[in-house]
Amino acid sequence: MTSQCEFHDTISDNATGAARTRAATAGAREWLGLALLALPTILLGLDLTLLHLALPALAADLQPTSTEALWIMDAYGFMIAGFLITMGTLGDRIGRRRLLMIGAAAFAVASTIAAFSTTAAMLIAARALLGMAGATLMPSTLALITNMFADPRQRALGFGIWATMFALGMALGPVVGGGLLAHFWWGAAFLIAVPVVGLLLILAPVLLPEYCAPRAGALDLASVGLSLAAMLPVIYGIKQIAKGGLGPDPVAAIVVGLVFAALFVRRQRRLADPLLDISLFADRAFSVALIVLLFGLVAVGGTMLLVTQYLQLVAGFSPLVAGLWMGPPALAMVAAGIAAPLIARRVRPGFVVAGALGLSVPGYLMLSQVAGDASGAIIAVAGFSLAYLGLGTIAALGTDLVVGSAPSEKAGSAAALSETVQDLGISLGIAILGSLATAIYRGAILDRIPAGLSDDVRGAVADSLWAASAAGPSLPAGLIMEAQAAFMAGFSSAAMVSAAGVCILAVLAAVLLREVGVVGDGQAHE
Repeated sequence: MTSQCEFHDTISDNATGAARTRAATAGAREWLGLALLALPTILLGLDLTLLHLALPALAADLQPTSTEALWIMDAYGFMIAGFLITMGTLGDRIGRRRLLMIGAAAFAVASTIAAFSTTAAMLIAARALLGMAGATLMPSTLALITNMFADPRQRALGFGIWATMFALGMALGPVVGGGLLAHFWWGAAFLIAVPVVGLLLILAPVLLPEYCAPRAGALDLASVGLSLAAMLPVIYGIKQIAKGGLGPDPVAAIVVGLVFAALFVRRQRRLADPLLDISLFADRAFSVALIVLLFGLVAVGGTMLLVTQYLQLVAGFSPLVAGLWMGPPALAMVAAGIAAPLIARRVRPGFVVAGALGLSVPGYLMLSQVAGDASGAIIAVAGFSLAYLGLGTIAALGTDLVVGSAPSEKAGSAAALSETVQDLGISLGIAILGSLATAIYRGAILDRIPAGLSDDVRGAVADSLWAASAAGPSLPAGLIMEAQAAFMAGFSSAAMVSAAGVCILAVLAAVLLREVGVVGDGQAHE
């Protein structure tokens, strides 16, 4: 391994398939390097879900509004999604290992700031910084895998391990968060990043190669600005509609975002080296795979938030016990992540994805029938385990489907898009399904709030179940049960929406991805 950039890229090379098959196989150093890259990959997935169980404790301390609480949860994922393609291009320019190390150090600093935040606004800002730092890690890890493994079968295995580690991190988030909350304050959930980053910074120069793309385009700052100007207003508008309903301000924000999105696409079509290669979407398999990744993770991301809140605020479990209840779904995801690539060697990936999503549909339907007390925990966990089977499958096969559907010289851009839609899907799920559940909760609870309560208490009960639970001692007898029933109405509706969406995705995958060849046959299509 050298300290200088190596101007060679096995993915973007124009070599023939036969020549690539004869490429040298990876040795022990490459596999140890992959194990090292698994650490930040797990960490990134962990941070997407770590706060689900910490939200009640965090809310009691920082007293965020419902909108602030949603921003605390998904600012991280949105910023990752917004900066992924930008950071991928930057890594090509300055070196992928170098960007990985810089981003990791920034991630540790931002995690420390988040851990010791004293206001909701400070924590939101820290989470946004975490997202920007995380955006440097994701494309760097995946791109380095393409450099380390020249053999196509080994590289495919590396992709699968990468995706499985990211999914495993998401699954472990509630478990790790629950364990930390049992012994420490909520901020400790962020500090887990510090020792992981320390180990990465020590070993990366030894185990990881450096790489700079010889034909990387210049970083187009106008495109970066347009991409953010497109995404952030739309996010703001969705959140404001969820909070206060349709109004001129949120609708105007969404329109502004869509206008900037159109300008962004127009600019990319005109650039010789665009930030995002729009021509990739002309491939049907590529586009369908991205859609499946996006909306599959919308369902999982939003449902995970509601399940973890149910386990604590309705079933009454402690954060640690609630985290342990999330163990079976985590095991289901890992099993699917390992089995799906093996099955896809004999069965077309589109059918594997469709079958796994089909198994997820009964899981979401089970979640819609969960009882509003601790007796429903078994059904909730069983249903969520089925949902996680689908997640493990699309996480393991999704990257390979997207990259395999793109021309070899555009694989790097395709990989960045795959990562972008996965993170955006999780964040959109938290925002959309969380907002849907909140709207139904408010519609159900407003008529049940008795007269005579103070404005603060009335506002807390009308806001959300976690706010009502924080004001528990001030509530009349029975009102918290009414709030729990209203929450379950929102939970059930969100689960039904997820079931319908995933059912459509399963059909879409089976029909539109049927021509994608089995893994390892040397062809993107048959």
